[in-house]
Amino acid sequence: MMNGFTRFTRNRLAFAGGIVVLVLFCASVLAPVISPYNPTDINVNAILSPPGPSHLFGTDELGRDVFSRMLWGARISLKVGFVAVGIAVVIGIIVGALAGFYGGWVDSILMRFVDMMLCFPSFFLILAVIAILEPSIYNIMAVIGITSWMGVARLVRAEFLRIREMDYVKAAKSMGASDKRIIFLHILPNALSPVLVAATLGVAGAILTESALSFLGIGVQPPTPSWGNMLTAGKDNMEIAWWLSVFPGLAILITVLGYNLLGEGLRDVLDPRLKERWK
Repeated sequence: MMNGFTRFTRNRLAFAGGIVVLVLFCASVLAPVISPYNPTDINVNAILSPPGPSHLFGTDELGRDVFSRMLWGARISLKVGFVAVGIAVVIGIIVGALAGFYGGWVDSILMRFVDMMLCFPSFFLILAVIAILEPSIYNIMAVIGITSWMGVARLVRAEFLRIREMDYVKAAKSMGASDKRIIFLHILPNALSPVLVAATLGVAGAILTESALSFLGIGVQPPTPSWGNMLTAGKDNMEIAWWLSVFPGLAILITVLGYNLLGEGLRDVLDPRLKERWK
């Protein structure tokens, strides 16, 4: 039987997604080192310069280097993605674990609250909250995380309902183990596989949401570079400076696609029902 890594590498699309995610992560971490220019430096002598040797992706309407701004924008996008998903995963695990472990009226109340949250269109709820709060990267991360935990909660609840009936959990209860010990030591570690997949896919969604908010002008504020606000600047000069829209748009597309492919690959590897196809 193939091990998990072999199964993952056999899935070419998933492996390609993993490579894309790894390259983007390294580029964002090393942005201060590999960025040829300061992303906020204005150069009036190079306004709207097309892509060339001195400016790989050209310059914007203020003469700032687009390649450098995209590298630093990747840091913003990945930071928003990871932090927002981290918040969503923590909330989702807590709600799902309590609902799945205790069941009964606890499950009913928590799941009705989840259903109520799902009734609100997430993006419009985020728009409303961001419009009230001061636009900043911290508010964006918090709001995206607080409004996107419901799927994780449902996944964790389903896993807890399944695992709590297994013999080793019943044995732990019969030996007098506390609820806290059973939840965190016996059930939760075995319920994290679908959460990992959901978190990977959630990073892509959070990056896309941040880009949309920044494009609308209520996300990351200039001069801090973000792929979304770079697209906003690009649409005003689309006819004479195509590179201002094409390169940030491609970055968003490739990043979201990479995380989605990686998430699908992890699902194939971690889901025991899908392992039979790899035997």
